[in-house]
Amino acid sequence: MIVLKTLTTDFEKDFMPLMRQAYSFAYRLTYDEDLAKDLVQDTYIKAFRFYENFQRGTNTKAWLFRILKNTFINDYRKKAKEPIKYDYQEIEEYYASEGVAREPDKNLLVEDINDMMGDEMTKALHSLQEEFREIIILCDLEDFKYEEIAQILDIPVGTVRSRLHRARHALKEKIKEYAKTMGYK
Repeated sequence: MIVLKTLTTDFEKDFMPLMRQAYSFAYRLTYDEDLAKDLVQDTYIKAFRFYENFQRGTNTKAWLFRILKNTFINDYRKKAKEPIKYDYQEIEEYYASEGVAREPDKNLLVEDINDMMGDEMTKALHSLQEEFREIIILCDLEDFKYEEIAQILDIPVGTVRSRLHRARHALKEKIKEYAKTMGYK
């Protein structure tokens, strides 16, 4: 009982201060609040379960973010293999109901288009390949060092540097036109 209490206390001290940063990273990977919360929860469960494998004195944040990234990738792969599920009875009931408009409302279409014209940088970042988006988030938004990113992604430091260079170049190309409209050369 005492060992479990000490383990829990040490875990809380090491990992609970990182929860906001973990959520921020998870949100940038998923772009969905609920999915990000679930991802952080799964990450913390796995981190606690394997806490005895954590080497004290090493980078706590890098260890936690690596678990988060691997959990995201594993969940993504599992969901990609699942067939899309539809509740046809629900769809049928919806279209059979009296209140369904047969023609889309013109004003709603304009609002939808205006909503899509949000932050160009976020759109550009989200449109990058996953490996490029991850590396930019970890380096430029989460301020990890190259060595820490290499540890999180389980790749050599040289790969981190080259992938970051290619990711920044791809991001630059995606926002070039938007930057011109904003007055940048």
